Amino acid sequence: MLLTDRESAALLHVAVSTFRRYVTKGLVPPPIKLGGASRWPQSEILAVIEAAKDARAR
Repeated sequence: MLLTDRESAALLHVAVSTFRRYVTKGLVPPPIKLGGASRWPQSEILAVIEAAKDARAR
């Protein structure tokens, strides 16, 4: 499933502007471009969450 920036931000519980900053900083993978639209695979957003959980456990 492909998510918009708003859907991805909601999944991470952050504002869209924060999500976009995460993308710019490389904390979230860059989007897949479909025409003029940017989309993120849900699996990649969930992987970001799992990586944060793993980092917290260390």
